[in-house]
Amino acid sequence: MILAVPKEILVHEGRVAALPETVEQYVAMGFEVRVQASAGEGALKTDEEYRRAGAHLVEDVPDLFASADVVLKVKQPAWNESLGRHEAEMIREGATLITFLHPAAPSNHGMVRTLRDRNITSLTMDGIPRISRAQRMDALTSMSTVTGYKATLMAANWLPRFIPMIGTAIGTVKPAKFLVVGAGVVGLQAIATAKRLGGAVHAVDIREDARKGADSLGAKVAGFETPPEIAVEKDGSARSLPAEWIEQERKMLAPLLGEADIVILSALVPGEVAPLLITDAMVAEMRPGAVVMDVAIDQGGNCAATEAGVETVKHRVLLCGLANIPGSMPVHASWLYANNLLHYVKNLFKNGIDRPDLGDEIVEHSLVTHQGRIVHHGALKAMEQLGTVG
Repeated sequence: MILAVPKEILVHEGRVAALPETVEQYVAMGFEVRVQASAGEGALKTDEEYRRAGAHLVEDVPDLFASADVVLKVKQPAWNESLGRHEAEMIREGATLITFLHPAAPSNHGMVRTLRDRNITSLTMDGIPRISRAQRMDALTSMSTVTGYKATLMAANWLPRFIPMIGTAIGTVKPAKFLVVGAGVVGLQAIATAKRLGGAVHAVDIREDARKGADSLGAKVAGFETPPEIAVEKDGSARSLPAEWIEQERKMLAPLLGEADIVILSALVPGEVAPLLITDAMVAEMRPGAVVMDVAIDQGGNCAATEAGVETVKHRVLLCGLANIPGSMPVHASWLYANNLLHYVKNLFKNGIDRPDLGDEIVEHSLVTHQGRIVHHGALKAMEQLGTVG
């Protein structure tokens, strides 16, 4: 069984799906591990370190994909400019792909259909359920920790104002105002980082427990209370709100947006398209020079004005739609992700490397395509809404 680790090709992506220390464990499981040359460069790991760990280094990218039984990646397959081919079309038919697929995001639907049509068994690391047995595999939480921290620093760097209160001989500069929408792992880390920088922080979340977490970090919690049966799943994650509740949330957010210098948008529904909470008209009412970090962009984004993958200025507001913020911190992000992935692979192949346990609860939640079908609930729901299931 050949396990392949290609080099990531998305812009600003420095992470790698396996480190030398995890390669050793894959070899011990019985895999022949093949790693693309320089794949670990961004994480400061050399080809020689991979060789010492037991990996075979491969220069030919199409051959790496075509020979693999299992492909481990960080981000979804994308178009390879240098080869003029899509990664999803280079993976051999019948192989297994494990990565972050974000299958509900409309921009990824074509790629998901390609995986289906090539009979590839694909599993997404953003589908890990929030159960105790899966904690060591929870790459979404790991990457969200990185995202919340780095997104706040990026926004602070772009803001044309001071963050903390600063006294000067001609007066006192008031602290910048942060608005954090979604107090999950990303939001809580953003709150903590913003407070360390000296900002004044407001937070919004539809879940009571999340609001309590934000309050414990020193954020002022803005009110948007919804009945628990509407807002929260059994595992504590947010539910997709009905349209009339989304509209109420927008009305509550509008005055907070008008006062904010930095907005961190991280409201997500696991496995589904992110709720659209900020309209273009709402952005137009924001302060000139404000910064919006739409870190929900991997699942479609919380802001209608955000463009995926780029930074734009609209209505004199900077909108960041960068989709791979953890990729800008590749050393720690790779260490976290590679170990999450290792635990996931060990669980998937706990009965032997030739006998994947697709009936395991964790695996079932993360399965996207199998035997020529799309089986992921969130992806199917999003495709049905757009009329693009076929």
